[in-house]
Amino acid sequence: MKKTTMLKKNYEFKRILTKGTYYSGKYIEAFLVRHADKQNKLGLAISVKIGKAVERNHIKRLVRESYYQLESELADGFSVVFLWKKKNSVKEAKFSHIKTDMLTIFHQAKIM
Repeated sequence: MKKTTMLKKNYEFKRILTKGTYYSGKYIEAFLVRHADKQNKLGLAISVKIGKAVERNHIKRLVRESYYQLESELADGFSVVFLWKKKNSVKEAKFSHIKTDMLTIFHQAKIM
């Protein structure tokens, strides 16, 4: 059973980006906030400056799939927003790099 819902509203993103705890990896950045719900919430924010829509969607697919593979090991009740670092090009976006970044971020946050 899927235990994560996607963030869609602008106010949800703003709340997490302002009140959340910041964690950084080599390719992605994450903001985490604890909440009372049993479900985790996931948000992806990829800047327009990164590239065209095809490239941004490719990054989103990689980040989403990496998250879903680690989803069962995560603690419940967190909202997470992932950002792609602008200094990295889209050509550097590899599934293994994103997954290792995500693992280090979740271990730093102690939610794994």
